[in-house]
Amino acid sequence: MLLAIDIGNSQIVCGVFERQTLRHSWRLATDHAKTPDEYGMIMTSLIREAGLRPTDVRAGILSSVAPPLTPTMESMVETFFHHLPLVVSSDFPFGLILDYPNVREIGTDRLVNAAAAFDRYRTTLIIVDFGTATTFCGITKDGRYLGGAIAPGLQSSADALHAHTAKLPTVDLTRPKSVIGTDTISSVQSGLIFGHAGMVDEMVTRMQREIGEPARVVATGGLASTLAPVSRTIMDIRPLLTLEGLELLFRRQTGG
Repeated sequence: MLLAIDIGNSQIVCGVFERQTLRHSWRLATDHAKTPDEYGMIMTSLIREAGLRPTDVRAGILSSVAPPLTPTMESMVETFFHHLPLVVSSDFPFGLILDYPNVREIGTDRLVNAAAAFDRYRTTLIIVDFGTATTFCGITKDGRYLGGAIAPGLQSSADALHAHTAKLPTVDLTRPKSVIGTDTISSVQSGLIFGHAGMVDEMVTRMQREIGEPARVVATGGLASTLAPVSRTIMDIRPLLTLEGLELLFRRQTGG
């Protein structure tokens, strides 16, 4: 089995693949204080609870936008699974033309998503990733990665709203019954959910105009399933696109 790990600023998404099929996946809170041993105990326990054996993990690959945690997770994989994982960099075979002045500035999660989506759809794409930040990536039908945009994420916006106001509570990020809220909670939910969806639709519209041709809009990330139903532009939801991309890149990098 292949262990794939995507280290984000808020969550670490892990999955195990067998013969290119994702068997199980998990989301963990990103915690810089945890040691390799602590992450290893968690990971091996999750694998056992899924009815699998940690010894069946034969290889690992990870991408990271949280550099301090990269060596922690490398050490965890090496210690508990006895394999040194591949760490995705801008030098990997993404199958794209990176039309970007400094490719090392691009988050590896964005490149992994782009590789997975283009390999699947082979058409003009806009990828929207709902994570700590909401990111947008544009790809042409001939595989040119053009760049994109980065906006505050939905949860980040909710946290900031609560932190910087005296009377607004924390709320569940669920769709309210109507745009016009009838109490404080539904009003905050409306502004967050419908407001964020409106931002996404406007960004997608502007990006399509600049690309110059219709694009398939693919949503990923932990909050994709929350936002996609209220968006007018999102066409597909692939919440685990990054894990799919990691598995693809492992095969390309190793020839497996």
